[in-house]
Amino acid sequence: MPEPGKKPVSAFSKKPRSVEVAAGSPAVFEAETERAGVKVRWQRAGSDISPSDKYGLAVEGTRHTLTVRDVGPADQGSYAVIAGSSKVKFDLKVLEAGKAEPVPGPASAPTEAPGAPGEALASATEVEGGSPSPEGSSSAAPDGPSAPDDPIGLFVMRPQDGEVTVGGSITFSARVAGASLLKPPVVKWFKGKWVDLSSKVGQHLQLHDTYDRASKVYLFELHITDAQTTFAGGYRCEVSTKDKFDSCNFNLIVHEAIGPGDLDLRSTFRRTSLAGGGRRISDSHEDAGTLDFSSLLRKSSFRTPRDPKLEAPVEEDVWEILRHAPPSEYERIAFQHGITDLRGMLKRLKGIKRDEKKSTAFQKKLQPAYQVSKGHKIRLMVELADPDAEVKWLKNGQEIQMSGSKYIFESIGTKRMLTISQCSLADDAAYQCVVGGEKCSTELFVKEPPVLITRPLEDQLVMVGQRVEFECEVSEEGAQVKWLKDGVELTREETFKYRFKKDGQKHHLIINEATLEDAGHYALHTSGGQALAELIVQEKKLEVYQSIADLTVGAKDQAVFKCEVSDENVRGVWLKNGKELVPDSRIKVSHIGRVHKLTIDDVTPADEADYSFVPEGFACNLSAKLHFMEVKIDFVPRQEPPKIHLDCPGRKPDTIVVVAGNKLRLDVPISGDPAPTVIWQKTITKGNKIPAGPAPDADAAGDSGASDEWVFDRKLLCETEGRVRVETTKDRSIFTVEGAEKEDEGVYVVTVKNPVGEDQVNLTVKVIDVPDAPAAPKISNVGEDSCTVQWEPPAYDGGQPVLGYILERKKKKSYRWMRLNFDLLRELSLEARRMIEGVVYEMRVYAVNAVGMSRPSPASQPFMPIGPPSEPTHLAVEDVSDTTVSLKWRPPERVGAGGLDGYSLEYCREGCSEWVDALQGLTERTTMLVKDLPTGARLLFRVRAHNVAGPGAPVTTKEPVTVQEILQRPRLQLPRHLRQTIQRKVGEPVNLLIPFQGKPRPQVTWTKEGQPLAGEEVSIRNSPTDTILFIRAARRAHSGTYQVTLRIENMEDKAELVLQVIDKPSPPQDIRVIETWGFNVALEWKPPQDDGNTELWGYTVQKADKRTMEWFTVLEHYRRTHCVVSELVIGNGYYFRVFSHNTVGPSDRASTTKEPVFIPRPAIKYEPPSYKALDFSEAPSFTRPLVNRSVIAGYNTTLCCAVRGSPKPQISWFKNGLDLGKDARFRMFSKQGVLTLEIRKPCPFDGGVYVCRATNLQGEAQCECRLEVRAATLARESSDFVTSRWYKLLDFAAPPSLPEGRLLSCSASVTRLAPWDGRYNWMPAMCQEPGRKLDKPPSCC
Repeated sequence: MPEPGKKPVSAFSKKPRSVEVAAGSPAVFEAETERAGVKVRWQRAGSDISPSDKYGLAVEGTRHTLTVRDVGPADQGSYAVIAGSSKVKFDLKVLEAGKAEPVPGPASAPTEAPGAPGEALASATEVEGGSPSPEGSSSAAPDGPSAPDDPIGLFVMRPQDGEVTVGGSITFSARVAGASLLKPPVVKWFKGKWVDLSSKVGQHLQLHDTYDRASKVYLFELHITDAQTTFAGGYRCEVSTKDKFDSCNFNLIVHEAIGPGDLDLRSTFRRTSLAGGGRRISDSHEDAGTLDFSSLLRKSSFRTPRDPKLEAPVEEDVWEILRHAPPSEYERIAFQHGITDLRGMLKRLKGIKRDEKKSTAFQKKLQPAYQVSKGHKIRLMVELADPDAEVKWLKNGQEIQMSGSKYIFESIGTKRMLTISQCSLADDAAYQCVVGGEKCSTELFVKEPPVLITRPLEDQLVMVGQRVEFECEVSEEGAQVKWLKDGVELTREETFKYRFKKDGQKHHLIINEATLEDAGHYALHTSGGQALAELIVQEKKLEVYQSIADLTVGAKDQAVFKCEVSDENVRGVWLKNGKELVPDSRIKVSHIGRVHKLTIDDVTPADEADYSFVPEGFACNLSAKLHFMEVKIDFVPRQEPPKIHLDCPGRKPDTIVVVAGNKLRLDVPISGDPAPTVIWQKTITKGNKIPAGPAPDADAAGDSGASDEWVFDRKLLCETEGRVRVETTKDRSIFTVEGAEKEDEGVYVVTVKNPVGEDQVNLTVKVIDVPDAPAAPKISNVGEDSCTVQWEPPAYDGGQPVLGYILERKKKKSYRWMRLNFDLLRELSLEARRMIEGVVYEMRVYAVNAVGMSRPSPASQPFMPIGPPSEPTHLAVEDVSDTTVSLKWRPPERVGAGGLDGYSLEYCREGCSEWVDALQGLTERTTMLVKDLPTGARLLFRVRAHNVAGPGAPVTTKEPVTVQEILQRPRLQLPRHLRQTIQRKVGEPVNLLIPFQGKPRPQVTWTKEGQPLAGEEVSIRNSPTDTILFIRAARRAHSGTYQVTLRIENMEDKAELVLQVIDKPSPPQDIRVIETWGFNVALEWKPPQDDGNTELWGYTVQKADKRTMEWFTVLEHYRRTHCVVSELVIGNGYYFRVFSHNTVGPSDRASTTKEPVFIPRPAIKYEPPSYKALDFSEAPSFTRPLVNRSVIAGYNTTLCCAVRGSPKPQISWFKNGLDLGKDARFRMFSKQGVLTLEIRKPCPFDGGVYVCRATNLQGEAQCECRLEVRAATLARESSDFVTSRWYKLLDFAAPPSLPEGRLLSCSASVTRLAPWDGRYNWMPAMCQEPGRKLDKPPSCC
C-alpha cells in the first residue's frame, strides 16, 4: 500500500503536448499542476519566457497557459515548462500556409510525423530526477543537490519511480538521517509484496550502502544492470531502527528496446549489423552483429515493406512449423527461412518441447495460488505417480524443516500434504513441492482479518497551549491506521504539529501545544471500523473557587490566608502592601493542588497590612486585610468582677462564619480578680430550626421559654483535648474546633464567674460548606447532535446561595468526563450541542457556591443523539387506475445512526390541508399501491421516513394526481436479440421475455404456425408488464415460428419469433475408398442424413494404423465430400473415418471404412547374411579380489570385489565357512559384476575370514579376506603425534595447524572436537565412515 506521506512523481496533472500550427496562427500550450499556487516557469532553448507582445502567460487556479502569437519559422523549436523539480518538454512545429493542417488542441493526441510510419510525433517528455539516458542507463534518485529532501519519517530522500529500456541500468537511492540514531538502520528492499531482494543479489542486482560522516546521512542504493522486461513492477524500501519504522513504494517501468528499422526473422539469425533503417550493410559482416534469439517470437509493431521474394510470408509461424516437423526436416526448414544459427535454434526448440512434456512425477499438482485468513491453517496437497517417491517442500527456495507443530507433513498413499498451522504474514510466500528433478509451485496469500477498535477514543477538553494525546487501542499489533480531523486525513508536517505513535496495539495522536484551530472531531480509521472523539480547546480562564478573607488575630497568634483556584498548575505571588512577600522562618507559602496558603506565625503589629495573591499569567488579584487585635490591660482593684472584653456593642457580637473543614478558634479576653471561672456552653435547639441571622440573647431566650416556638437546652463544653476543646489562661479563654462540621453550628454561651460577680456573652457560629450534590439530571429533546439537560437545585446549598452550575458529559464506555461550560450556569437547564450521532453519552452536574464546588451528581440515564432521517428521494407516480395510485421512491440520502424503521404515506385533496394516512403503521418497502381512492379526485401524496428519533421531513408529489384510468395503446417492446432467429440446443431451456405496454391490462395470446399452443412442455407466464414463453427442455419439434398478440378492446399489436432448436448432425454416409496409389488414398462419402437443423461446418477425416488403432486427424473443417490422404507408410494397413460438424459440434459417431487399406511394398526380396556361431562361455574369475579390512565396531561396513563369467555366475558369501545367505544382518548386492557385502553395525564377533564364491556351468572361483572389528574406544596419542605424523603422510613441509573443516588432499574433512581431547574427526570420502575419532589416519588415507 502506498505510504500516506509519499510525494507524487510529477507536479503536473496535465502536460502540454507538441503541436503543429500554420505560420501566422497563434499556438496555445496548457499545463495543469497538482495544486494551486505552484510557481511555474516557461522556457525556450533554456531561457525563461517573460510576458511580452510575442508571448502571453496566464494563470487560472491550477491551469497555466502559454500563448505564442503570430507564429513564424523563428518560433519553431523546443519549449519546456518547469514546476518545482518537474520539467516537461514539448515542440512547436511551424507549417507553411499552403501545407497547413488542422491544429490540434492542447489536449489532442499527437499525430504521426510524415516519413516515419508508426512513430508518433515527439510528445512531451517529463524530465525528473532520474530520466533514462540514451544508453539505457539511468538513476532513479540522483545524488546532486537538486534532489529534493524528504523530511518525512526516517527518510531524508525517498527512492522515486524510474524508467529504463531493456538491457539498460538504473539505480534507486534512499537517504536516511543518522544524527539521532545510535546504531545503523536496517534497510530491506522488496519486489512486489514479499520477494526479498537480498536473496537475489547477483549479476543483475546489487545492493550498496555508504555513510557520510560529515552530513551524518546513510545512503542505500539498489543497482539493477542489464534490465529485463520481467524486472518491471512495484518495489518497496523498508527502513527500521530500534523503535521506528518507515517504508516507501516506487515503481520501475521497463521499455522494449526497438531499433529504428525493421526486425524480421532472418535478420535475427544471420547475425547482421543494422544501420540506416535496418538494411544489411554487407554480406561479409555476418559476425558483426549479436544474436538475440528471443526476438524471433517477439512481435514488432514497426514494419516496413520488404521484398516478398526474399523472405517467408508474414503469416507463417516458424516455431509452429518446427514444433510439428520431424527432426529430419529441421535443416530444410532452416534453409527455406534463412536461418544459419542451427545450434541456437535447436537449443531453443528443445526448451520449448521440454515445457510441453507432460509431468511424469505428479498426477495432480498444486493450484496456482491459495488464500488463507491470518491465524487459520492451510493444507497444500499433491498426488504423485510413484507412491514411494521422496518429496521436499520449499518456501521461497529454502527447504522446510519439521519444527514443532508449525509444519505438519503427511503421506497417504500417493498423496503428500503440507499443513501450515497458525498462518501469519511471514507465511505469505511462494511454496514448491520437489520430486526428483520435477517441481510444482504455488503462492500462498495470507489475508489479514479486519482490524477492530477494542478501546475507542475519548473526548478531551484542554486549554490553549496544553498537550493533547488521543489514545486508541486496536485488535492487531502494528496495524495500519489513518487519523482524520473533521474528515481530512492528518499527515506529518514540517513543524511536527501532529505526532503519531505506535505502542503495540495502542495508537497515539499527540498535539504538543493545542490552539483554538485544533478544536474539532478527530477520527481513527482502520480496516474494520473507526473511532470518533471531540477536542474542545478553550482560552485560559481562571476561576476562583474560594477567595481569601479578612483576618483579625491577636499577638503571638497564627494568621492563615487561603484561596482556591480552578487550575492546579497555576503558580502565584503573595504581596504585602503591593510588594512581594519573601518567605522566611515565620512566614510560609504553600501550594497544594488548587489551594494556595500564606501562613504567618507569631503575629506582630508590623504584620497588619493588605495582603494579595496574584496568579501568574492571569489578570486577577485576590486581596484581604490582616487586623491586629491589641489586648489592653487596665489596672483593676483587687476585687474586680469578671468581664468579657469583646468589641460587640449591645453584647450581641456578629455571627462568626467558618468554612467546613477549617479550624475554628474563638479567643475571648477576660479579666477579673480573683481569676474568674470560664464556662462554655452550646445552645441546642429543640423545635424549629434556628433561622439565619443573630441568635436570641439570654433575655430573649428567657422570654421565649414560655413559647412553643423556641425550646433551648445547653451542652457544657469542658474538654481540654480532642477536636473540640477549651483552653483557659489568666487573661483569656480559647475555644478551638479542629475541622469544623455542620454540627458545630449554633450559639455558644461564654460565662465567666468569680466571687464578685459574673459576665456572659453569646457567640453565634455559622458553618458554611459546598452544596450537596444535585440529583441526577434528566435528558429530553434528544436530537442529531444535541439534547436538553434539566436538573433540580441541591437539597442543601451549604449555607451560601448557589452561584451556578457546571455540566459535564462523557461517553458511556469512557472514564473521562469533559466539562461543557466554563462560565457558571444560572439556569436549571442547558441545551448541549456538538455531540456525535450514534454515540452513547451520560451527563452529570455540579453545584457551585462561594465556598466551592459540590460533589458530582449521579450520572443521567445513558442516551444516544439520534436525528431523524432526511426526506425520501425521487418520489414518482408509477401507475394510476380508477381507484388506485401506485407510487415509488428511493431511500433518504441520510439515514443516521438510528437506522430506518420504515415509511409512512399520506394523501390529501387539492386545496385541503388535512392529510389522511394511506396505510396503518409503517412499511419497509419503497413502493406502495394506494387503494379505494375516489375516482376523479385530484390528490397530493407525501412520504416520510421514520426512525427512533421520529419522522423526518416529508417529500410531496410536485403536481396533484388525478385518480382516473389512462387508456394506452398496446405495444410490444421486442428486444433486439429476439428479432433474429433464436437458436437453442436440444435439451437447453428456452426463456423468451417480451416486455409490453398498454392500459388497461392487455390480453396476451401465443400461437405457433397459426395454431394455439398445446401441451405441458410449453408454458406461458403473463404479468402486467411482460409475457414469458418458457420451455424447460427444448426438442427439435419445438422449432418454428411463434406469434404473440397483444389486444386491448379493438386495438392490438403483434410480433413473430423464429425458434430454431439444433442438435449434432448424424455421421456421413457410404464412406468408401476410390483409389490407392503410391503413398496416397482417395476417399469419398455422402453428406449426413440429418444436418442437426443447422448448416454443416465441414468434416473431420482421421486415419488409424491397423496395428495400433490410434486415430490421427488428417483434415479438419473440410467442406468437400471427397479427399486424398497422402504421406502414408508403405507396407502398413489403414482404416479411415469421417465426422460431420455443425454449430453444436461433431457427430456422436463417425463413418468408418469396413476393410483396411494396405499400402503395397516394392517387390524387393531380402536375403539375411549367414554368421558363424561363436561360443562366449567363460568360467568365473575375479577381476578384483577382496582385501583385508579393519573397521570400528558400530559403523556399517562393506566388502567389495568384481567377477566376470558367462553364463552369469551364482554368488555365495561365507564367514568362517558358514553361509551368510539367510542372515538378515548381511545384505548382498550384485550390479554389473561388482559384488558387495554390507555388514550392518558390526561387533567384534563379526571379525573373521570372509569368502566370496562364484559358480556357473563352466567352473567355480572364490576369493577371501580377513575382517578385523575393533572396539570404539581408541588409545589417545598426543596432539604432536597427530599433527606431525599425519601431515608427514600428506607430504607437508612443516606441520601446520589443522583448521576446522579444512579439506585435505586425501579427501578427508577434519573437525576440531570441543572440548578438544587431542583427537580429530576424520570423514574420509573413500571409506564412507563419517564421524570417526582417530588418533592416526586410517588405512584408506
